Amino acid sequence: MADTVNISSPLTLPCGVMLKNRLAKGAMTEGLGDTRNMATERHVRLYRRWAKGGAGMLLTGNVQVDRYHLERPGNVAIDGPQSDVALERLRAWARAGTENDTQLWMQISHAGRQTPASVNQTPFGPTDKKLEMPGSQFGQPRPMTAADIRDVIARFAHAAAVARDTGFSGVQIHAAHGYLISEFLSPDVNTRDDEWGGSLENRARLLLETVKAVRTAVGADFPLSVKLNSADFQRGGFSHEESMKVAGWLNEASVDLLEVSGGTYEQPRMVGSDNLTFHPEKSEKRRESTVAREAYFLDYARDIRKVVNMPLMVTGGFRSVAGMNAALASGEMDVVGIARPMCVDADVPAKLLSGAIDAAPTFEHTLRIGPGLLGPASPIALVRGLNGWGQQGWFCLQLIRMGDGKDPDPKMGVFSAFRNYQKNETATAAALVRD
Repeated sequence: MADTVNISSPLTLPCGVMLKNRLAKGAMTEGLGDTRNMATERHVRLYRRWAKGGAGMLLTGNVQVDRYHLERPGNVAIDGPQSDVALERLRAWARAGTENDTQLWMQISHAGRQTPASVNQTPFGPTDKKLEMPGSQFGQPRPMTAADIRDVIARFAHAAAVARDTGFSGVQIHAAHGYLISEFLSPDVNTRDDEWGGSLENRARLLLETVKAVRTAVGADFPLSVKLNSADFQRGGFSHEESMKVAGWLNEASVDLLEVSGGTYEQPRMVGSDNLTFHPEKSEKRRESTVAREAYFLDYARDIRKVVNMPLMVTGGFRSVAGMNAALASGEMDVVGIARPMCVDADVPAKLLSGAIDAAPTFEHTLRIGPGLLGPASPIALVRGLNGWGQQGWFCLQLIRMGDGKDPDPKMGVFSAFRNYQKNETATAAALVRD
């Protein structure tokens, strides 16, 4: 019965695969790839540590289907035929991440116009609409041709097949957070007038065709997930009503798990802040009931539950066992995603499951840069930017530490983390090999 479901309950997916419990590590960018965007021993160390931590499923950070369209220079990319070295490194990663009867799903993605300029000055996008962010860290997009779009679909299918063949337990298609598929879904970004733009059916075509191609590539018994924005939270963007419609279509497309998220780089609601926005004039706030409770997107998942019967996952904000169990018992969702707490304590799932702790640790409230540190006249956009990227850098550097075999450093300062993260990204981008 629904009221008996809790974080310890197993879950059998539509494809027949079972998760040993309802806790999943949410996808977080690792930045541990080598100069050719191959997996490394650092992935093995990090994911072995997480696999021992007790979660039923681990989602990787986004593995790119095109090494010229990365979310950051340290991404792993599966781009065309893989060398024997690249394949063996993926197998080693998969072996580590599936220890302890853990499911390891590869999140596959294409960064689209959110590719840093240090990686590609002219990335693909649905149109030539540039990302509206402070500074010049993102280039001018090139509108994709129909052939480009078909090639991207084939790349997703290829990456998924490689994931399956190298021992990963499942795949997740990233269709959220303003990356390429999310860009196609957004009427604000996708103003095309061909079969890939205009109506919602056309804007969703890239996602649905990608799901179809990936399912064909991996077979019916392999977990296939999609990460979808509940909304972009940006005026003129992908709306919650549209999200519900697309979720219904995905329900009919043999998707095994839908992860409900939200936001883009311009409106980063995926980190839980309605104040961190680079375009306040275009911002749409989350519902007050969602803001008041732990989970960022649970109210939106409740709406989506009304139109789908596939399992739903919600990541972002969950901290207490009581909150997690209440959400699961409600039947509004089926899997709890935990992300940032696992950057600091890899064993959080096991501790929550055993009752050793009744809530995951929270660090975000201590990671704030106030205007006083920068001077009273500091532009609010600068403070917001430093807070957003500083926190991102803080958590990313903790993952790098674990990949290097070190323990996390909770006492790391957010301002120094911002500087060191930027140094790391600059050096990693400069070392990329392009041949």
